[in-house]
Amino acid sequence: MSEQATFEIAAQAARLVVEEGMDYAAAKRKAARDLGRRQGRSAELPSNEAVEDEVWDYLRLFCAETQPTELRHLREMAGVWMERLEAFRPHLGGAVWRGTATRLSAVLIDLYVDDPKSAEIAFLNAGVDVESHGGEADDGLGVLTVAEFSRALNDTVTLHFIVHDHDELRGALKPDSRGRSWRGDLTALRRLLSNPESL
Repeated sequence: MSEQATFEIAAQAARLVVEEGMDYAAAKRKAARDLGRRQGRSAELPSNEAVEDEVWDYLRLFCAETQPTELRHLREMAGVWMERLEAFRPHLGGAVWRGTATRLSAVLIDLYVDDPKSAEIAFLNAGVDVESHGGEADDGLGVLTVAEFSRALNDTVTLHFIVHDHDELRGALKPDSRGRSWRGDLTALRRLLSNPESL
């Protein structure tokens, strides 16, 4: 695939991420299909970093007045949940961690557990209405999904808690190709809330 085609997919994927709240992998696949690049294999699609660059450009152009406030509300909501689930070593990831989230973005929180069922039991014991999904290749041991209404955003926010084995935590903290972290714990999130440029 040519460099121009890869750039076009990244730009189209960025629009889907911001306007439809899609995750990067799904957005890249849909962008490739929409642009008639069906033959493109995953290895030929743009990197997540390339898509993220385009997302930042899109946000600066079209969402500069609303996105920072929406991001802060989502990070604050994530912080409350991370405090509640501190026993499961929560780490915030995705667009809310990286700073590109809008009100349409799901909050992704990785949980690192000794017992795969313990997190779900904790939700149930707390009376939280949670939807459980089986683990897939990139989804650890399973995903627990919660929908919570945000008064600040006047909208319902989806939170996905991705359950991982405790031993996966070390590898999860590896930085991207530019040295930026893909996720952070509650202490790191608090630093971000006090200084959004600290990532």
